Amino acid sequence: MRHPILVTICVAGSVALSACEKGINKEEVNRKLGGVNVIDESNLNDVMLNAADPNEAVSYFQRTATANPDRIDLQRGLATSLIRAKRVQEGKVAWAKVVGHPESTDQDKVDLADALIRSNDWERAEKVLKAVPPTVETYQRYRLEAMVADSKKNWKKADSFYETAVGLTTKPAPIFNNWGYSKLTRGDFKGAERLLGEAIRHDRNLFTAKNNLVLARGAQGNYTLPVVPMTQIERAELLHSLGLAAVKRGDVETAKGLLRDAVETHPQHFEAAARALTALENGA
Repeated sequence: MRHPILVTICVAGSVALSACEKGINKEEVNRKLGGVNVIDESNLNDVMLNAADPNEAVSYFQRTATANPDRIDLQRGLATSLIRAKRVQEGKVAWAKVVGHPESTDQDKVDLADALIRSNDWERAEKVLKAVPPTVETYQRYRLEAMVADSKKNWKKADSFYETAVGLTTKPAPIFNNWGYSKLTRGDFKGAERLLGEAIRHDRNLFTAKNNLVLARGAQGNYTLPVVPMTQIERAELLHSLGLAAVKRGDVETAKGLLRDAVETHPQHFEAAARALTALENGA
């Protein structure tokens, strides 16, 4: 981890030495050193955007953006980090600031719409997306268009946008998951199963798709777990979800059995499942 710092020191030292040998004035030395700093800062920005703790990235970009208020890249970094840190209300304000910058792009509008949807500001998100030219054909744009259409129960348009979005990315699992959940909310459980199965096929670690698939099966009275990759903890959590789906359908005895299995399967104490089971056994 020390190599980049060492390289920077060596480069800086060579620039300073060259200045002494050739008689370069101090201003030119500062200019060359400034170029080195920009390279280092760019690398640091990338590191912070992918930091394990997004709140550290927020602190970094808040500090650097305040010191360089005209830098749109730093404003983008701050907005992105706020969303990663699940500080959505602050994030949508930050993305609005980015969009208001004279160097903003159409992609910035798409990112603002994403932040607005995360904060359930659907009407404003729709207006922002309408301001994005139709020539911007990215999977993210169409995914958001589909979600907005979903919110208005315009199912035909939503399906069209989801289908377009799937064709524009090599990683369509999240889109299939959104599309499957949309079908689930409409009561099209078979359609939901098919799409959620596609999501898991593309990303076997996408737990939300597994949970949505279980809910789609449970809504049809099918209380067997699907044949998908799952850890022991995931198995317990999916049994819990199936148990709740059984309760919703009025299959109380089945629900008790599923919840018992969930409690026994989980490697630690499964408080949520245990609490639900106790409530059912007490006639709640």
